[in-house]
Amino acid sequence: MKPARTKTPRKPPVKKGSQTSLKDPVGVYCRVRPLSLPEQECCIEVISNTTVQLHPPEGYRLNRNGDYKETQYSFKQVFGTHTTQKELFDVVANPLVDDLIHGKNGLLFTYGVTGSGKTHTMTGSPGEGGLLPRCLDMLFNSIGSFQAKRYVFKSNDRNSMDIQCEVDALLERQKREATPNPKTPSGKRQVDPEFADMINVQEFCKAEEVDEDSVYGVFVSYIEIYNNYIYDLLEEVPFDPIKPKPPQSKLLREDKNHNMYVAGCTEVEVKSTEEAFEVFWRGQKKRRIANTHLNRESSRSHSVFNIKLVQAPLDADGDNVLQEKEQITISQLSLVDLAGSERTNRTKAEGNRLREAGNINQSLMTLRTCMEVLRENQTYGTNKMVPYRDSKLTHLFKNYFDGEGKVRLIVCVNPKAEDYEESLQVMRFAEVTQEVEVARPTDKAICGLTPGRRYRNQARGGPVGDELLVSEVVLQSFPPLPSCEILDISDEQTLPRLVEALEKRHHLRQMMIDEFHKQSITFKALLQEFDNAVLSKENYIQGKLSEKQKVISGQKSEIERLEKKNKTLEYKVEILEKTTTIYEEDKRNLQQELETQNQKLQQQFSDKRRLEARLQGMVTETTMKWEKECERRVAAKQLEMQNKLWVKDEKLKQLKAIVTEPKTERPERPSRERDREKATQRSVSPSPVPNVPPVRLRHRRSRSAGDRWVAHKPASNLQTETVMQPQVPHAITVSVANEKALAKCEKYMLTHQELASDGEIETKLIKGDVYKTRGGGQSVQFTEIETLKQESPTGRKKP
Repeated sequence: MKPARTKTPRKPPVKKGSQTSLKDPVGVYCRVRPLSLPEQECCIEVISNTTVQLHPPEGYRLNRNGDYKETQYSFKQVFGTHTTQKELFDVVANPLVDDLIHGKNGLLFTYGVTGSGKTHTMTGSPGEGGLLPRCLDMLFNSIGSFQAKRYVFKSNDRNSMDIQCEVDALLERQKREATPNPKTPSGKRQVDPEFADMINVQEFCKAEEVDEDSVYGVFVSYIEIYNNYIYDLLEEVPFDPIKPKPPQSKLLREDKNHNMYVAGCTEVEVKSTEEAFEVFWRGQKKRRIANTHLNRESSRSHSVFNIKLVQAPLDADGDNVLQEKEQITISQLSLVDLAGSERTNRTKAEGNRLREAGNINQSLMTLRTCMEVLRENQTYGTNKMVPYRDSKLTHLFKNYFDGEGKVRLIVCVNPKAEDYEESLQVMRFAEVTQEVEVARPTDKAICGLTPGRRYRNQARGGPVGDELLVSEVVLQSFPPLPSCEILDISDEQTLPRLVEALEKRHHLRQMMIDEFHKQSITFKALLQEFDNAVLSKENYIQGKLSEKQKVISGQKSEIERLEKKNKTLEYKVEILEKTTTIYEEDKRNLQQELETQNQKLQQQFSDKRRLEARLQGMVTETTMKWEKECERRVAAKQLEMQNKLWVKDEKLKQLKAIVTEPKTERPERPSRERDREKATQRSVSPSPVPNVPPVRLRHRRSRSAGDRWVAHKPASNLQTETVMQPQVPHAITVSVANEKALAKCEKYMLTHQELASDGEIETKLIKGDVYKTRGGGQSVQFTEIETLKQESPTGRKKP
């Protein structure tokens, strides 16, 4: 394609001798669909039957400078909005079907943006069939009277065909009719009525020069490439309501001729257009489509419908097929409906749709890359590797681009302004593809070994051609007669010459009669020998026939015995199937019961584990609580005993002082150091107050001024960060109780924290009054305990 915009000039192509004359470019055609709404803005205009022009829609800038450029693209042929399916078929697909009948392969793509009319072009609509039904109709119109009987050709798993005799084919037909198989539909089955109009093609189309000395068989297959996996749309999977099986993907393999094929793909033999389209529509219902923002029924996969034509020669009599596998000719036509390229910001795709769109765009990008590498190799003489294997789509059809058949591409475009950017990318891909050259396939020798039907027609009195008749040859061997006209009475030479010529003719005739009698005698002798040979051959054949009859009678008796045995075995199988059904039902019931019991055991086990964890927590909490309580009681008892010992020591010291002091009275001067040491040995705790009578209360300040407090907060306390906090004004905060702080205050408050039974922190404020002892120290008498407890409304409740 040569667009109107300026491009960098390319290097001249490298000449490869005579190879260039054996290559044909890929045929690229363009079809423009009509607008959905008449008032829509159009960005594509058909200039001629080979050129279209793209112009940017209003408000769109092609480059940063705001330069609006109109671009023209050339195709092999452009089909406008009023083109019918018949016109498109006659130009594009008719030559491919003709090549198919003459033993050549073909590949036909439909490519374009989502909603550009690719599926409509390939399949058609009721009342106007597309390319696919028209190809089938032309094929069966051409070979209808020359088709082999069903199952004469058999497909194998190696991308080839086997051939069997009429008797084996008849036995297989009887076997298949006895056990109907949905993969091989009979000719009596009808297509859905709503789609019957698609195959009712009014125009009769037929190929020219069909080889009448051969028989034909048609096999069809239908696959889709979804998320770069290949699935067989004709594969019949048994339905399991309990555990349905997902479709299994197929693998690509290479046959002995290095052609790629789908291993294990279902190939159905069809005998009419209706039967073939019924198979196609059965697979079409399984194809993956989805509703997107741009298309109500958008194809989410690439579909490939293969039509395989098998051709084999007849024998010398023109009645039976030659049982030689080497004489079979196989040709194939692949009709590919590519999924539409799309941008996710326009389709609003999410989830699976987004993944599908990514795989579609990736496979189309791989196809474009292959075309670019092929063009570069052909243009510049390079030998770059074509990345066929990067996608299943390109890997499947690599043989076509290597010269196994013709390649045709139909570019479908939607002229609406919203698709301008996508249409521009499609045109650029078509530009690259049209410059790729594919090697021209070599003509295959079709049969040509036996005269067949033509020989029989000639024997019945048909035209023989330019050969001369036997009477004309005999007349040409006689000497010519001289002129018999006598113009003069004195002419004495004419009659003697005439007589001489007639005598020569008579002599020659007599010799020919003698030769004829001799040859007739020889021929009669040969005929007699032939009759004798035929008679002996007949006798031999009769003997063989009698032997065969005996063998056939024995085989019939054996068949009857086997049929009886088969009926017995079928009866046993039926009983076993019923027993198996009963056992399977019991098995399902037992499995359900077992699953129920397992669920109950799992529930009990989980409840037990939760109960164990709960009890373990309670045991841990109770153990910690009692350990702390025991520690507290031991500490209180120790303090109580220490206080008692201190009191006794004080009494003994006072008694000793009284006993040892002299008669004269001296003021008691206790050692300050000793008093400080004694005071430090005491501890503020909720222990019983010693039995020493408190000294007279010292002078206190007025109640209006308030009491001073000693706030004893151990360093091990945690910050609870609660709203309500114990706050005492004018308090002296200490981490360890001391005499200096107690001497300045009248009140004492100890902040004590412990872990409650529910796992929360419980804070106790132990309050008391500070008294001065007789020994000059300080004493605390506890008066009350305030408890501050923090609870969580979502916490664990106490059992």
